[in-house]
Amino acid sequence: MATADLAEADSDIYLPLRFGDPGALELAYNRYGGLAYGLSLRIVSDTGDAEEVVQEVFLRIWKSPYSFDPSRGSFRTWLLTLIRNRSIDRLRARHRMPAGAELPVHLEDHSTHSDPWQTLALGLERDAVRKGLDTLPVEQREAIEMAFLSGYTHTEIAERLGLPLGTVKGRLRLGLEKLHGFFATTGLVTR
Repeated sequence: MATADLAEADSDIYLPLRFGDPGALELAYNRYGGLAYGLSLRIVSDTGDAEEVVQEVFLRIWKSPYSFDPSRGSFRTWLLTLIRNRSIDRLRARHRMPAGAELPVHLEDHSTHSDPWQTLALGLERDAVRKGLDTLPVEQREAIEMAFLSGYTHTEIAERLGLPLGTVKGRLRLGLEKLHGFFATTGLVTR
């Protein structure tokens, strides 16, 4: 799917949200609430915290509907980034991080109105991400997983691995460039 198509995919949500339509928020929740909850639960490992994270993020979206910019990516990606970041904030507030998070390959869509095509697309995306990560050297894959799946900062990764900060940043940059190239060849992103 082209980048423009991805950005317009949820225009039935973000455009009405800008006009204060509560039905748009309900639609967003029905479409992505289960996925958002699954991601948050995977990060915070606590059902109560995951529920609060999802509630806080959807409330933020309701209060600031203009914070989403469709020219920068899809609504779904933006929403899941908010969920991920808020979940990591919740973990840090509890002064603990998971020992090591895995790629969320078993995330389930807990929404009541599951779309089989959406479920298929999510499965294909997960498979592509796993394959992409498997193409990376171990050092780059480890740094990416620590940063994006466990929520560690660059400094925390450097401390945990006993490496200079510049080395960690270099591994992340190279790994992300290789992933982008991999996804471009699979058609998941455009250059």
